[in-house]
Amino acid sequence: MAAAPVWSVDPRTGKQREQVAVEATVQEVDATVRAAHQARGALADRTVRSAFLRSAADELEAAKGTLIEAADAETALGPVRLTGELARTCYQLRSFADIVDEGAFLDVVIDHPDDTATPPVPDLRRYKVPLGVVAVYSASNFPFAFSVPGGDTASALAAGCPVVVKAHPDHPGLSELVAKVLRRAAARHGVPEGVLGLVHGFEAGVELVRHPLVAAAGFTGSVRGGRALFDTAAARPVPIPFHGELGSLNPVLVTEAAAAERAEAIGAGLAGSMTLGVGQFCVKPGLVLAPASAAGDRLVKSLTDAVSDTDAGVLLDHRMRDHFVAGVAERTRLPDVESPVTPGAGGEHTVSAGFLTVPASRLAAEGEHDLLLEECFGPVTVVVRYEDDAEVRAVLSRLPGNLTATVHLSEEEGAGQGRGAEILGELTPLAGRVLVNAWPTGVAVAPAQHHGGPYPATTSTSTSVGGTAIERWLRPVAYQNSPQSLLPQELRDDNPLGLPRRFNGRLER
Repeated sequence: MAAAPVWSVDPRTGKQREQVAVEATVQEVDATVRAAHQARGALADRTVRSAFLRSAADELEAAKGTLIEAADAETALGPVRLTGELARTCYQLRSFADIVDEGAFLDVVIDHPDDTATPPVPDLRRYKVPLGVVAVYSASNFPFAFSVPGGDTASALAAGCPVVVKAHPDHPGLSELVAKVLRRAAARHGVPEGVLGLVHGFEAGVELVRHPLVAAAGFTGSVRGGRALFDTAAARPVPIPFHGELGSLNPVLVTEAAAAERAEAIGAGLAGSMTLGVGQFCVKPGLVLAPASAAGDRLVKSLTDAVSDTDAGVLLDHRMRDHFVAGVAERTRLPDVESPVTPGAGGEHTVSAGFLTVPASRLAAEGEHDLLLEECFGPVTVVVRYEDDAEVRAVLSRLPGNLTATVHLSEEEGAGQGRGAEILGELTPLAGRVLVNAWPTGVAVAPAQHHGGPYPATTSTSTSVGGTAIERWLRPVAYQNSPQSLLPQELRDDNPLGLPRRFNGRLER
């Protein structure tokens, strides 16, 4: 039977544009993974790795016009947004090149023998080595930053791991173009093109995580799809790490004092955040606790005015549009749920932004309103009106794990008066990033960044953004009583590579 074609589709019309590939067979997945496995040696030299990453950024920038045009045709995200995302992606590649050059990620620790310790310490030398081939599952909503050239790929290559990407069906044509660009960058440094494999198709994605030469996987997508792959990775004869980002409600708490102080500004800021990118951000604020008071009413009015002025937009594909429209309709049918601005179908190919309100008492205990505690992908948020702190605590206690949690405090609360510190303590168990007087959309690429959180936000405790994302693709190994002449250069006493390290308990840089 002939392999199924892979089509590029215009989300603005729902029409097929062109066939760009075919779905990979089991044999083709096997060949792609084996080619990646064979390319491991080419990444052993850190200078080659960092140069490759920088060349990848250079080549992406050189192809900017073609790539932005292709991305917009398949995602409808617009040239302005996509240009910024490509710039972020190139910055991320260069940041990982800097990390590779510095070498601190190797976490070198050397302890000389100490017979006076109890028990005695032998000669021990520890550092981290790459796991092997990494499977990367692209996201729909970030065709550059969380796709073929994105953070999972960049961090894996930086760790010394070849990558096989499962292309997202929403931008297959762009995925093919970007893979060619990255392979061109690899060739400039003598790295085989197999270092970056690309496969299409649902079954290919399943076969990829099952392949015995795949050593780890990174995923960004739905709870249902991610959990299925996570379970498959765990059920292998040799289980592998599966770093999945699955879904997040990203709760926001607005205190009574903050609402009284700046309700209009908070309402307008919320509107901008929850409609950004047509609500297709993994850190979109999907549930907002606001007081059931006059100040809270002002916030809702400001939100109403701002969202009402938002134009209808195109989602990434028509399947997502159908799910959004159906999900909103199901939520609006629940008792005591109101829609000051009704979200839903904005046209044949678009959706309109809106928001729902519900009394906090409806979410304080298990029931049919639990649907409101699930992410609804698209331009909608749920405003939960609370009467007192007890209702706030009751709702927070029922939330699943999240990527972010936000609190808006008054000036006095931020200065340490009131419940500000206590609220931060209540939000910390819920999320990987806790924000104060800000909005969660926008994830900076920085050394201190953490983009992850308790399940179902992610399936591990790691981050997919920032320098420490490289740690997902490494494992520690220690050598005991090995002669200096046999040791890797990274672990020799004279430190020929000039690496940061901890030497006999003393940090050396």
